[in-house]
Amino acid sequence: MRSVLPLLLLALAMPGAAQAAKAPRPGLERMAPVLLNGKPLPFSEGVRVGDMLYLSGQIGTGSDGTLPPDMAAQAKNVLDRITASLAKQGLGWKDTVRCLVMLKDMADWPAFNAIYAGYVDSAHLPARSAFGATGLALGALVEVQCDAYIPAK
Repeated sequence: MRSVLPLLLLALAMPGAAQAAKAPRPGLERMAPVLLNGKPLPFSEGVRVGDMLYLSGQIGTGSDGTLPPDMAAQAKNVLDRITASLAKQGLGWKDTVRCLVMLKDMADWPAFNAIYAGYVDSAHLPARSAFGATGLALGALVEVQCDAYIPAK
């Protein structure tokens, strides 16, 4: 009987644990799921935790959901998408504190930087890293992920 009691207690605790996991957590807000061709992907556009907003990586798909063939167009699209994500939270590029750039080909680093410089605020440059990746989602040439500071409500 003793060996069954812990299992019984665990089983009784599980429904409450499941409900607790579904309950909203103070200080944690999730943005809407990312959509691809109208269908939700298994991650959100971003998550706010306290004073920080963590945006998911974005690729440079156009409004029709397709990737343009060149770096310049993909870079512009991805940075426009990040601009829109920041704006949904009342933020702009001056609020970004860190960005991660993933490039299919590091030879595209100068071309990406030229476009990126037109978006970031030169007086409020975020920390940034860039690396070459052997493959990005949907065959993208670039993916960018940024974090921003957002004062608590």
